[in-house]
Amino acid sequence: MKSLLSPKSIAVIGASRRPQKVGHEIVANLIKGGYEGVIVPINPLADEVLGLKCYPDLKQFKGKIDLSVIAVPTKGVLAAAESSAAAGAEAIIVITAGFREVGAEGTDLEEKLAQYCKSKGVRLMGPNCLGLINSHYKMNASFASKMPKPGNISVFTQSGALATAILDWSAASHLGLGKLISIGNKADLNENDFLTALAADDQTQVIVGYLESIVCGDEFIKRAELAASQKPVMILKTGTTAAGSKAASSHTGSLAGADIAYGAAFKRSGVIRAETFEELFDYAMAFSMQPLPKGNRVAIITNAGGPGIMAVDAVENLGLRAAVLSDANAPALKGKLPAAASVGNPIDVLGDAPPDRYVTAVNAAQNDSAVDAIIVILAPQAITKPAETAKAIAGCLRHEKPVLASFMGGEDVMPGRDELVAANLPNYPSPERAVAALKAMCDYVAWRSRPPRVVTRFPVNRRRVERIITRHQRNGIYNIGEAKAKEILRAYNFKVPTGRLAMTVEDAVEASDEIGYPVAMKIASPDILHKSDIGGVKLNLESAEAVRDAFELMMLRIGQKRPEARLEGVYVEEMCPRGREVIIGMTRDQQFGPMLMFGLGGIFVEVMKDVAFHLAPITAKEAMQMLEGTRSFALLKGVRGQSGVNLAGIGNSLQRLSQLVTDFPQIIEMDINPLIVGPVGAEPVAADARITLRKIAQYQIAQSRPI
Repeated sequence: MKSLLSPKSIAVIGASRRPQKVGHEIVANLIKGGYEGVIVPINPLADEVLGLKCYPDLKQFKGKIDLSVIAVPTKGVLAAAESSAAAGAEAIIVITAGFREVGAEGTDLEEKLAQYCKSKGVRLMGPNCLGLINSHYKMNASFASKMPKPGNISVFTQSGALATAILDWSAASHLGLGKLISIGNKADLNENDFLTALAADDQTQVIVGYLESIVCGDEFIKRAELAASQKPVMILKTGTTAAGSKAASSHTGSLAGADIAYGAAFKRSGVIRAETFEELFDYAMAFSMQPLPKGNRVAIITNAGGPGIMAVDAVENLGLRAAVLSDANAPALKGKLPAAASVGNPIDVLGDAPPDRYVTAVNAAQNDSAVDAIIVILAPQAITKPAETAKAIAGCLRHEKPVLASFMGGEDVMPGRDELVAANLPNYPSPERAVAALKAMCDYVAWRSRPPRVVTRFPVNRRRVERIITRHQRNGIYNIGEAKAKEILRAYNFKVPTGRLAMTVEDAVEASDEIGYPVAMKIASPDILHKSDIGGVKLNLESAEAVRDAFELMMLRIGQKRPEARLEGVYVEEMCPRGREVIIGMTRDQQFGPMLMFGLGGIFVEVMKDVAFHLAPITAKEAMQMLEGTRSFALLKGVRGQSGVNLAGIGNSLQRLSQLVTDFPQIIEMDINPLIVGPVGAEPVAADARITLRKIAQYQIAQSRPI
């Protein structure tokens, strides 16, 4: 990484004498940026480029190369990489496009390039990238036209075009950047490598990323969590609207899409997620310019009532708190502000406020122990002095609490905005955006102060589950029916109703007599997942005659509606107690592994899709956060005189499910639906369950241990 980020010598293979050529622009940018190392242009058709001696190939250069930047046609890239490695390069940036992004032939070339670099111990960035900028090192090894001023925000991006947009934005915002890294196709170096490098970089205080894909989900979570524990990491992730597998058979699988998985991964690892480009740098400005808040109590200072109300609404809607100012502050404010001014929260300094009124209000908020953060709003009035006000506010800050500004408007407030940026005060065009940035800061502080994650391991019968799963896979059966699914749940100490599989009507009656009436009867078939849809469920059967009638009718209907289905019989079990129906489940994401889901049953899942997801394994606290993450959580707690349900029991069930699907990666989808939850003290009951297994190749079956 040192040879990549701060090399002492750089070869530019494909350097050109012609402006507008990529190879020309890279050499020009290195010179204009003030790079102090050795620049070695390579071009067999030129003796010099921009005043520098040019070599026909690297063999003619007698020194050692740290970094090689390759900008030659696609078919010449591998040869250029070979000559770079021979010249001692420890890192290579391939600017050239035409690799994986263009199809099979390009993919083959990219894999050969990556394999060669790996065999030589050379790190590869790209191909198909813009290059790299290290402003603190005066190095612009890219073909971007701008060199940012040094700053504490470093960026890695999968899009070269977005990198140039970021450079333009930073110039317009007068905001510095430390490193700008265009990672391109990620044939070798990827987001995980740069998360680690930037976390260790003393010149980087804020890490910003733009990603379209993630190479290795497990590794990303580890690296991102380690980085976020040291400095804020914020990422804009696009390409998340694919809704997962259309063949998902469970509720959990059908509700979990790619976006859900990334959201869960970011939440686990402490990454601050931006939904838009605008948000990404709203957050970055706040983190790079201001101290972190110690709490979520916000004081608002404004010269206009409407914007102040907008800010208060945003504070409350985002889960922050409008600070209740200390009574001791009121006399000082009343003594210095006009009688018409408001000394509550918002502190309204009135539309004709000169700079000193803002200073009075800001000082009062800074002195108040009941205030953790301050938002200052200015709306231009006829006698408002935006530039002078910005200078006055900046001059009185102690930098103990975050202060975010919203100088609203356009041309009239532009001088004030420039003063704010010069004073390292982030400014936002609306109060809502300022509050959203502050919310991101508060969430990050909460994540950083979280207790250590302790995942409970329950005593279970893993061996029993292993037998059931292996037998199904060896027989080519990948949907585990209710009877065996409940055996698995019993092995992990879920409470399951007493039940038995019955092959004939006589078996069903005998089972019902043993269990005791009333009973429930359900069709048992690995090919029928949604039993109630085709009349495969009968409840409250109170006699042997009712059981016989139900059995015969069920078999008739199944024969008519699903004649191809393999039938194992019916599952007869005791009726479950009454209670609130919830659903818990899991779907295994290809990148991030098992994702747990929780939601209320019925309409809340089917229509409202009111569910919460979390990556397994989970802690007891994370299980409760899943419950609290649903809009219908109030129904579980109890509202309007209704008693609440056993929340701890649901949390315990989620943790057991988490352990089960972590122990057995063969499980790719699973629902317990419904899980019936009674009052506090009553253990939840798994009324129905289904499990889908991963399909395995025949050779894997043959090699598996016999049971």
